[in-house]
Formats: sequence, structure tokens, C-alpha cells
Amino acid sequence: MKRFLAVLLPLAAVLGTVTWLQIQQSRSRLGYPAPDFALRDLQGRVHSLSQQRGKIVFLNLWATWCPPCREEMPSMEKLYRQLAGPDFTMLAVSEDTDHAAVEAFVREMRLSFPVLLDAAGNLPHRLGITGYPETFVIDRQGNIVRHFVGPYDWSDPRYVEYFRSLIHAPAAQR
Repeated sequence: MKRFLAVLLPLAAVLGTVTWLQIQQSRSRLGYPAPDFALRDLQGRVHSLSQQRGKIVFLNLWATWCPPCREEMPSMEKLYRQLAGPDFTMLAVSEDTDHAAVEAFVREMRLSFPVLLDAAGNLPHRLGITGYPETFVIDRQGNIVRHFVGPYDWSDPRYVEYFRSLIHAPAAQR
């Protein structure tokens, strides 16, 4: 048992340190440009982050096998239906490798926002995420201004108001 603990404790310390560093790294990215990407949606159309310049972007990374991701999707749909337009978009990037599973999930949840496929899993590494779901709020200039870890009730009036304030911010604050 002592040998087991002698190996387990240092390993736990290293993993804890790595997780802490990843969180600090993602926090330090606030105010900095989000990495551009080009991913296909379920219909095969390519969406890039650079195409969204001038809009507030809600960027969510998720997977069909993730219970917290499933939990927050209905509230994401509500937020999207309230705010979608020329100044706001939502991009949900699935990290699944099974295209059919994503299509079935989108049908089941009746999602109307763009769902993009990142089967190669490149975007999470570039954003430094630590799990699913994670959401990044990107301003009109392409900078990450908020980073949310875990599921949220995006239909909560506080979040709706937060996004409205970004959408309606005076040009000097954009």
C-alpha cells in the first residue's frame, strides 16, 4: 500500500499542477485573439471564425457523449433564438468522430444554430480547454473576452442581458 501511495501522490500532484496551469493559460488568453479555424457544418458548408468578424460569437465546444453538454443545449437554443442576427452568432463545435451521432443529436434537440464538426480534435488544443463543455465569448474584433467552463443555463436573464450588452455596446467599446 505504501508503494502505491508513493507513486499515486506524486502523480496526483503533477496532474493537479498541469490542470491548474491549463486553467491559468486559458484565463490569460482573455483579451487576446481567438485562433482562427475553418470547420464544416452538418451540411458540408465551411464556417471560419474570421468570417464572423463584426459579430459577437458564442463558441461552444461539446460532445454528444457528454451529459453536461446535453444539459446545456436547450438553453443555448433559447439564447440563440433570442439573439441571432447580424450582430450575434453561435457556433457549437462537436468533438465527436461519429458524424451520424451528431446529426441524430441535433435532430433530437431541435437545434437551429450552426453545429460544426472537429473530428480531428484540433480546436480544443488550440484553445487550451480542459473538458467539455467549454464556451468562449469572442468580441467583434475576434478577441476572447470570456471563458466559461462547464454547463450553464444560457437562457438565464443574466446571461441574456450580458450578451445584449455586448451587442449594443457603443462603438468605442467594441
